[in-house]
Amino acid sequence: MRAAVGGDADDLSAIGIESWLERYGRKELLRILTCGSVDDGKSTLIGRLLHDGAGVFDDQLAALKKDTARFGTTGEDIDFALLLDGLQAEREQGITIDVAYRYFATAKRKFIVADTPGHEQYTRNMATGASNADLAIILIDATKGVLPQTRRHAFICSLLGIRHVIVAINKMDLVGYDERVFDTIRAACGEFFAKLATADVSFVPLCARKGENVVHASANMPWYRGGPLLDRLENVYIASDQNLVDLRLPVQLVLRPNADYRGYAGTLASGVLRVGDEVAVLPSGKRSRVKALTSAGVTRQEVFAPMAVALTLEDEIDASRGDVFVRPNNAPVLEHALEAMVVWMSEAPLSPGRAYLLKTAALTTPATVTELRYKLNTETLRSEPAESLALNAIGRVRLECVRPAPVDAYSKNRRTGAFILIDRLTNATVAAGMVVERAPVEDALEGRRRAHDAGSNVRAHASLITPAERASRTGQTPFVVWFTGLPRSGKSTLAYALEKVLFERGRHALVLDGETLRRGLSADLGFSSADRAEQARRTAELARLFAEQGLIAIVASVSPTAEMRATARALTHADRFLEVFCDAPLEVCEARDKDRLFERARAGELVNVSGIDQAYEKPLNPDLRLDTARVDSATNLKHLLAALVARGWAPG
Repeated sequence: MRAAVGGDADDLSAIGIESWLERYGRKELLRILTCGSVDDGKSTLIGRLLHDGAGVFDDQLAALKKDTARFGTTGEDIDFALLLDGLQAEREQGITIDVAYRYFATAKRKFIVADTPGHEQYTRNMATGASNADLAIILIDATKGVLPQTRRHAFICSLLGIRHVIVAINKMDLVGYDERVFDTIRAACGEFFAKLATADVSFVPLCARKGENVVHASANMPWYRGGPLLDRLENVYIASDQNLVDLRLPVQLVLRPNADYRGYAGTLASGVLRVGDEVAVLPSGKRSRVKALTSAGVTRQEVFAPMAVALTLEDEIDASRGDVFVRPNNAPVLEHALEAMVVWMSEAPLSPGRAYLLKTAALTTPATVTELRYKLNTETLRSEPAESLALNAIGRVRLECVRPAPVDAYSKNRRTGAFILIDRLTNATVAAGMVVERAPVEDALEGRRRAHDAGSNVRAHASLITPAERASRTGQTPFVVWFTGLPRSGKSTLAYALEKVLFERGRHALVLDGETLRRGLSADLGFSSADRAEQARRTAELARLFAEQGLIAIVASVSPTAEMRATARALTHADRFLEVFCDAPLEVCEARDKDRLFERARAGELVNVSGIDQAYEKPLNPDLRLDTARVDSATNLKHLLAALVARGWAPG
């Protein structure tokens, strides 16, 4: 390899490999994205940067010369674009199709460069490369000026939170190194960037093919005094870009090598964490203090983003993959409903109402796109009404998640504010999303606001009467029976029949019927996945309170997902919970439907009806399965009572 810029090769021979590696590890890393329109010279620029910056080995250089003779478009000169364009199709067509990553270092910094496609049809590839970038280089062909794709890429860079942008005006040799051309393009770009939230924008005129103003200053542009591109890359200040205020540690793995150790491993998304700090884990809200921290096999007193870390706590608390450690007084929003901007990446268009998997830093949960607010015109930055999003389109959506997702606004925290949507059938990534911070007026329109800090600013009061004393007074064992099944499967019929029999046998029982609760307690809820999850949670909380008072709670609720039913079991105490599956196929339920629920759903008059346009997950291992299609209610009631008697919960 040729001598490195800044004398790194000489340093290696002088100080030895171990000292050199230690010094290399301390260098700051800058992640760079290059983008622009087709044939603006992105690959050529990076190739020249690698070559002139001593990032190319001798054997690579020899291979590059051979490839230039075969594929190159630069005559006898080396075609530096071939260093990046590795696909056969890229070399044959002279374009970039996929994202290519290259690594190099100078005496001051380490760099990761992502070369992204310029074609509009590969916008999704460009968005992928931009997701982790600190700085973007947007290339403009001096002979063409600002193009629609230039504006599109500038907007995506802004949308994805890239705070530093260098506009590289390339091919200045083809316009005679004219300063007026440079000034005209800079003015046009400045107009557009003024509408975006990009904090730091600078301009560099260059000729990538000849290496002018790339690593070394150009003698042909004496009117430009801003320094070459590499100088800017080495000196741009990015230390303040990292969020070190808001502690966010998503749990990716629970470490349990033996009975004496329980550690929680993950990569710090933001913030600083020290031994002795008080932390809370979401969504449970339970608190503890940090007992020990380990990173890269070394015990540490302090860690900070973006370090990978394993922590242990002073207390035994339940935390698993998908949970997030935070400061007790600085927690992200726990929301079932999210507002987000998405870049659509699938050939199949986005259609509201379809369910996907939403994956954040560590959490994966079913989610439904309930509304497409608008599609964005990236040239005018105006929102336009739309019924769907096509491939590479950008729009704002409303999502409803089954599990509350601990997220921040993307503008505040790029890691906890970013997510992808996954097709549940193909497992393909269909969209990249950025959570949008909702304005107060939008919260008001939701009809209600969740108490995100309820776990930290309220205190539970213990009753002076014990559960045993209540059971003794009522003369019964309190428990919860949870009927689940499709609408019209017979849940309510059996629930009220059980209530009557228990009442006749001297027991205090009452029914919590889903449809009845929706007329009062849950009148503010709809039938989306998120609202159904909230309905099940409220019902379970009521059932728990009744059981703690020594009563028998009988619940009739569709509760269509296994997760909803598992949550209900956990909330109401598993040892006094009986899940009863009323098993009746859809055709039987439809035949019983005197209210035309299913008929109206099939006609499109109703949405989110279980069994029609919303899935019902049958229980795999219910405590009791009742065939409510072929067996009459009286016989099923006998089976149910027998199960209760066998558990000692009801008199024989």
